[in-house]
Amino acid sequence: MISVLLSANFVTFRANGQQKDPYMTRSFPASSINAVEASTSGGSITVNGDAGSQAVVEVFATRDRWSAEEIKKVLEENYTIEINVAGGKLYAEAKAKSRITNWNRQGLSISFKISVPKQVNSNLKTSGGSINISNLSGSQDFTTSGGSLSIENVMGKIIGKTSGGSIKIANSNDNINLATSGGSITAENCNGKISLNTSGGTITMNNLSGEIKAGTSGGGLNMSHLNGTISAATSGGSIKANDINGSLKTGTSGGSVNLDGVSGSVEAKTSGGSMNVTMESVKDYVKLTCSGGGINLSVPEGKGYNLNVRANNNLETSGLSGFKGDITNSGKNMKGTVNNGGPEIDVNGTRVKLTFK
Repeated sequence: MISVLLSANFVTFRANGQQKDPYMTRSFPASSINAVEASTSGGSITVNGDAGSQAVVEVFATRDRWSAEEIKKVLEENYTIEINVAGGKLYAEAKAKSRITNWNRQGLSISFKISVPKQVNSNLKTSGGSINISNLSGSQDFTTSGGSLSIENVMGKIIGKTSGGSIKIANSNDNINLATSGGSITAENCNGKISLNTSGGTITMNNLSGEIKAGTSGGGLNMSHLNGTISAATSGGSIKANDINGSLKTGTSGGSVNLDGVSGSVEAKTSGGSMNVTMESVKDYVKLTCSGGGINLSVPEGKGYNLNVRANNNLETSGLSGFKGDITNSGKNMKGTVNNGGPEIDVNGTRVKLTFK
């Protein structure tokens, strides 16, 4: 392994200690690399699959309000940077020579910016910064305990975790598994088997398709233009969705549910707010349960349905025709068929308004 320490090519810094150019740059033949393993305890990691004939590793060492001389001194005394290629794998590691007990005097943020071929696997770890990957195809596994995750145009198996920041993913496909305990998640233009989980923020999903699972205990759910099998739940916020095509299962114990422009099948629950659902078409079923507020459900008129509707306080219908069945409990329960039956409409709420239009 090549161990690289400070040398005469130390570069210049801005006045506030932020580096203008890489501290060091190392290049390797791109054809020799099929994997990347990078780790640092105090900075960010960026991996981009845009390498030409040469794979490139750039190293940045920074510290706010420190001069270039102070950064150089601390690097020499306290850190080792190791970069090499062995067995087709590019290694990049920044580590302290010994445990840092005084961050104010010994601590630096050492970051990697790595350019490699598109077809590579990666294993990336940092405890002090963000991780950014883009234009890759393969198996990507990355973890940070102190920063955000950003994924753009990545195909294959994607596993990312952070305990201290937000997650953004866009234009990525196949098998996606992302989790954070400290921030929000935004996913756009992705396809495949998608799992998104956070205990500390909102999940926003736009233009996703495939098998989608999302969960948050600390925020709301915002969904638009989803296509496939979708399971999304929150215990700490409201749910908003529009233009959903497929099978949607969703629920919250802490807010309202608003679903607009849904085509397919829906199962939704809330114990903490009202529910408004507009169906463009119903494939197999609509199952709604609301113990904390009213339900407003709109379904296409002129279609056949099997109805099982229960309201604790009040049931109201609009545009209903062709109903055969029983209306009981002082007009608050309705069970039967519309137009000789069809998909199941099962609704249970405090107040229910069922509209056919």
